[in-house]
Formats: sequence, structure tokens, C-alpha cells
Amino acid sequence: MKKNIHPQYHQNAEIKCACGASFVIGSTKPEIHTEICSHCHPFYTGKEKLIDTMGRVERFKSRTSKKKEIVKKVRIKKQQK
Repeated sequence: MKKNIHPQYHQNAEIKCACGASFVIGSTKPEIHTEICSHCHPFYTGKEKLIDTMGRVERFKSRTSKKKEIVKKVRIKKQQK
């Protein structure tokens, strides 16, 4: 392996988040600033919300309910014959 081509590795590199949390890890940079971390990310905090802006869920539910109604009508007609 060639010497003096690899960056310096810092054992105690500090990561600082915008929310105020900080971590100590190993990195090639001595200090890292980030906007979001596991302490403030909605996925990890349990505050995640699914937003259905296009109404796709409602459209799917309405289509399936219409299909169920059609199947019921067909079954009733078959029973009457």
C-alpha cells in the first residue's frame, strides 16, 4: 500500500445536528454539521405522518367499494333466476 495517500482519520470526530444533539464517531473530518439526525428525524421519533395529497387512497377505496357493489348485484340477479 502506498504511503501518504490516505486522509487523516480522526477517532473522536464530533457530529453536531441543528437540533442540538451531538455524537462522537470516527471520521476523516474532525467536525461534521448536519441538519437532521436520529434524535429529530420523524421516522425515528415516531412522529411520521403519511400525507396523501393526491387523494389516491380515497380513490382506491372508492373503486374497490364500487366493485364490491357490482359483485353483490350480479350475485342477487343470479339467485333470482
